[in-house]
Amino acid sequence: MDILEYGFMQRALLASLMVGLVAPAVGIFLVQRRLSLLGDGLGHVALTGVAVGVLTSTAPVAAALVAAVLGAVLIELVRSRGRTSGDVALAVLFYGGIAGGVVLLSLAPRGQATNLESYLFGAITTTDPGDLAVFAVITVTVLGVVGLLGQRLYAVSDDEEYARAVGLPVLALNMVLATLVAATVVLSMRVVGLLLISALMIVPSAVAQLVARSFRQALYLACAIGLTVSVSGTTASYYTGTPSGGTIVLLAIMLFLLVSGGVALREVTARRRHRRRSEVHAAHPHEHGRGCGHPPVPHGDHVDYDHDGHLHAPHLTGAGVHYDEHGTHAVPAAPSPPRGGQ
Repeated sequence: MDILEYGFMQRALLASLMVGLVAPAVGIFLVQRRLSLLGDGLGHVALTGVAVGVLTSTAPVAAALVAAVLGAVLIELVRSRGRTSGDVALAVLFYGGIAGGVVLLSLAPRGQATNLESYLFGAITTTDPGDLAVFAVITVTVLGVVGLLGQRLYAVSDDEEYARAVGLPVLALNMVLATLVAATVVLSMRVVGLLLISALMIVPSAVAQLVARSFRQALYLACAIGLTVSVSGTTASYYTGTPSGGTIVLLAIMLFLLVSGGVALREVTARRRHRRRSEVHAAHPHEHGRGCGHPPVPHGDHVDYDHDGHLHAPHLTGAGVHYDEHGTHAVPAAPSPPRGGQ
């Protein structure tokens, strides 16, 4: 494949592979907690970190990581006080992060702020070996923590009150999860951008929860979906010349719409089938078959069932099970008892 002949595309595909695994692995807990916009909030805080890195001519990725982690810890401390709800705290992160980033970037020399768009919308082809090293460390750390604390994180995400009642350190686990989200945001900002990272964290997880039968299954499926759309989107963007971040997110959204439509169609079909069966059973509440209690009577190429002297033949139609009546069946009279003296 010619796409693998270029070093920048090799690095881009490796970065998309890591992001595709990590983002849904963390996002599945946010979907469970109904905090899907937390990634957006921390993404805006990371923008302030990027601005600090640009302004001080240091590593923007490291500065963004520090800012995002500090923002994650701050929001959990605010939520734990109970005085500010989660959505208000997220709003503060949104606006504070954007305002801080804009103000700081306005102080930077014009030439140093030209790469801001690559952090906002992603520029995966600009990933260098140093970025890959940082991404690899973040990937191993995040996946390791999810593997070790996954059950506890799920318990807190599903029901904080129950988790607190059984003695789990709810605040500490919430801070761990928020820190994982912050690390994932920084990992993903060069792939899909700070403005789109939340979509890659949430959409694959939402698709997985539509079809999975357990949380563990949803976690694995979400990671598989994230990996697929990330690598596919990066490859497609190479051939179509479109931005990688937008291409990845659009693929994820298209998959979500297809799966949602399929699930909705399946539910409508199931309801119609149940309604038809209910109508059939209302007209003939007894379903004939082997062991139903009514004697089978062979009749040509099928079997009737003697139902109170009526021969019923079950067969399938578009409306479900239907029963035809094939005449009556004379029940043989019981033999008369012998008369006395004969």
